[in-house]
Formats: sequence, C-alpha cells, structure tokens
Amino acid sequence: MSTTVSSAGTRARAGSFSLLTAGVLWGTGGLTGSLLGDAASLHPLAVAAYRLLLGGAFTVLFLGCAGGLRAFPRTRAVLRRLLVAGALLAAFQACYFAAVLLTSVSVATMTTIGSVPVFVAVAEAVAERRRPAGATLCSVAIALLGLALLTGSPDGTPDRLRLFGGLAFALAAGAGFATLTMATRRPVKGLDPLRTTAFGLLAGGLLLLPLALWAGMSLPSRLDVLALVGYLGAVPTALAYTAYFRGLRTARPVLAALSALLEPLTATLLAVLLLGDRLGVAGWCGAVLLAGSLAVSYRRRG
Repeated sequence: MSTTVSSAGTRARAGSFSLLTAGVLWGTGGLTGSLLGDAASLHPLAVAAYRLLLGGAFTVLFLGCAGGLRAFPRTRAVLRRLLVAGALLAAFQACYFAAVLLTSVSVATMTTIGSVPVFVAVAEAVAERRRPAGATLCSVAIALLGLALLTGSPDGTPDRLRLFGGLAFALAAGAGFATLTMATRRPVKGLDPLRTTAFGLLAGGLLLLPLALWAGMSLPSRLDVLALVGYLGAVPTALAYTAYFRGLRTARPVLAALSALLEPLTATLLAVLLLGDRLGVAGWCGAVLLAGSLAVSYRRRG
C-alpha cells in the first residue's frame, strides 16, 4: 500500500514539474515570436504557423530517431484525438493573434491566459456537478487580480470597438486552450504525450498554413532569423507542449491551466531583464500574486 502511495506521489510531483516547465518555456516563446516578427517582418499568423509546423516537425524527427514511429496506432480514437488537438491549437493561435492585432500583446496575452483557469474551473464544476473547491476559487481569484495588476490599462487601443473585438478574440483563445486542456487529459491507447505533441502541432500548422501563406511567410537568409525560428519551433513549442501533455496525465485540469499563467509572468520578467521594460509597483505586485496563485494551487494538489 505504501509503495503504491509513494509511486502516485512521485508521478504527481513529476507531473507538476512538467507543467511548471511548460509554463516557463511558453513564456520564452512570446519574446522569441515578437523578435522573429520584427526581424523578418512577418505577420503574426505566419509566426504562429512556423511555430506549429516546426514544433511538429522537430518532434516527429525526434520520434523517428527514437523509434517512436514504429507500430504507430491507426485507430479512429487516435485520429480523432490528433485532429481535435490540431484544430484547437490552430484556433487558439489564430484567435490569440487576432486579439494581438486589435489590442496589444500584453492585453491579448493576459486576457487569454487569465481566462483559461476560469473556463476550466467552470467546465469541471459543470461536468462533476459540484462547486469548485475553495482552494481552486482562491487560486483563480488571486491569479485574475495578479493579471489585472500586471496588465495595466490598455494604452494604445484605438477605440472601444477594437478593444471589445480584441477581448472577444482573446476570450475565444482562452476557451480554446481550456478545451484543449480538458479534451487531451484522458489518455488514448497507443498515443503518448510525445506523439500527441508531434502530430497535433503538425495538424494545427497545416490548418493555419493557408492563412499564413496569404499573409506572407518568406524568411530572409540571415543567421539571427534562422536561429530565432529554430528556437521558437524547438523549445517553447515542441519541448513545452510535450511537457504540458505529459503533466496533464497526473494533474487536475485547473492546476494545468493555472500553470499556464507562468507564460505571461515569464514573458514579462524577460522583457524587464532583456528589453528594459518597466513593471512599476502594481506590476510587481501582480507578479507576486501570480506566483502566489500557483503556490496555493500546488499546495492544494499536494
């Protein structure tokens, strides 16, 4: 009995670490995508397509080298899961970058990621027909307050119509990511996290490809641009989504969604350290509250 409990605890800790890793790596993706867009003059949809396609290609290549493509299951359940994951990843990226175009990176990111735990908590409450736990409600409330402080006012938004449109797209992106969290939590026979990541990213990239080609996907042959696009596909995409799907196996969906809050927190801290951005007192308070929400959630998980 004690061995079983110890094994379950080890798996839970490993899952939590995987989710934390995914959140931090996603945070580097925002900065990398922004730098790539500026360096190569790419439309956000093109950046998103490169991210999904290269992330999927890198993961498939790794699978091939590790022998993971042998005896690949070809069941309807596997095909359905990969199509669902790809469609949700494509929708999430498209809605998010539409929100960026209508508002700003900070407003779109904070609204999108901040809404995910709320959507997941509501979905869990409806599915299980019970109120969310007090610790869950506390974590979500603290996280939303932290995000509000970290975001600040939406300066630079031209008018209210564009702001509301951008917020609607950001909320749609948050709902898409929440649905991805809920839909991919249950394992499918023969489909591990690495396979889900590889072919889910490829499917999402292919779905975005027509829009990205319309927007323009040409890359200048410069070392800095190639390094940025390579990093974007490999680290905050292939590695991060593999860690996320792995962590989903042993963590509750709300905990997984709250872990995604590390993305805007990491991105903001990187912007402060590398780009000279200033948070101010309210921003730093928001960052502390975000970290606090994760601590409450992981304490509850333990």
